[in-house]
Amino acid sequence: MEQLKSRIRVYITEHRARAARLLQRLVQEGSSRGNESGAQAVIIEKCRELGLDLDIWEIGGEALVNHPVYCSDRKSFAGNPNVVGVLKGSGGGKSLVLNGHIDVVPVGDLNEWERDPFSGYIEGGKLYGRGSTDMKGGSVALLLAMEAVIKTGIILKGDVIFQSVIEEESGGAGTLAAVLRDYRADGAIIPEPTNMKFFPKQQGSMWFRITVRGKAAHGGTRYEGVSAIEKATEVIGRLQEFERTRNLTIHDPLFEGIPIPIPINIGKINSGDWPSSVPDSAVIEGRMGVAPDETLDSARQQMKNVLTGLQETDSWLRENPLKLEWFGGNWLPGNLDPEHELLKALEKSFMSVKKQAPKIEASPWGTDGGILSNIGHTPVVVFGPGVTETAHQANEYIRLEDVFEAAEIIAFTIIDWCGADE
Repeated sequence: MEQLKSRIRVYITEHRARAARLLQRLVQEGSSRGNESGAQAVIIEKCRELGLDLDIWEIGGEALVNHPVYCSDRKSFAGNPNVVGVLKGSGGGKSLVLNGHIDVVPVGDLNEWERDPFSGYIEGGKLYGRGSTDMKGGSVALLLAMEAVIKTGIILKGDVIFQSVIEEESGGAGTLAAVLRDYRADGAIIPEPTNMKFFPKQQGSMWFRITVRGKAAHGGTRYEGVSAIEKATEVIGRLQEFERTRNLTIHDPLFEGIPIPIPINIGKINSGDWPSSVPDSAVIEGRMGVAPDETLDSARQQMKNVLTGLQETDSWLRENPLKLEWFGGNWLPGNLDPEHELLKALEKSFMSVKKQAPKIEASPWGTDGGILSNIGHTPVVVFGPGVTETAHQANEYIRLEDVFEAAEIIAFTIIDWCGADE
């Protein structure tokens, strides 16, 4: 097995420039929501070059949209397919899903970018552009790992299932579609930008909307009305207290380095339409974190109970109840035993490449791992190159050295996990 790993190491070293060009092409194909086709075409071309069995399809249909965890407000996925490439094994080994998403978040304020957000500019060992860290660099690491295995003539026993999915940033419809198409395995790696840490557990999350009613009045006689904004501040105060209480229940050592393991974030407030009027409505929208060992339904019920309790202590809210809605994105939590054999296989490979033990933590954000593990019953570890702090930010970048090292670690894990004929 060491001889096989030596061949992989040499191949990756000799093909770094080629992998960097592939990543550059992917970043230059801006793949914001609804515009994934160009980047997927690059992925398809690469999969064909590697001789993978390709499955390309536009997601949708009743089985998907009627699934309990499906969430998307997208009307059509036409022209922007999911892509799966399978490397068939000779038999007798464990299978492995390698899951990456091709969609990227919007670029935001262009004035904050030093260069074109889709330049793919390389300087100082870093490649810049939207999607470089989150997570096209991770997808290139997967493809480079598979390429090294294939081109060095290694015959695997188990199947490797490469996935390039859409819609991760909006709730995971692409990965859910792949699971419902029966792409499952004995294990899975998702190369999100973890700063090369291992995340066996992932926080889930949900978007919520709370509508607060008030009573309109002239600002000069505001005492004749009830300000929805003032009532909304009471709601926010209660949510902050609820956040503190929830986080006191988290004792998992993998969350030790995370100040707020399961945050409740207020991301948007809308109220009022005239400075001299008392507003009669306020809308609060936010994100609720979900612990790895709880369900979305139980978290929703806790939120409902907290708001019901607030209403019982406030005469106005008792007569004018708060309206709680769950909308938009939700991400299932993931919860893998830190002693699981997949994590141990990755640790072994990491130490072989980096000559040190990896850092193992819980993910501070949701991933498609919750769908793979909870719906696909596939054990998942999130591990990949990428600078967590630059994801979703202006001037996003990735260190190319991390891409190459992640590819080597993943390639070593593939041959250990799937088995190989020497």
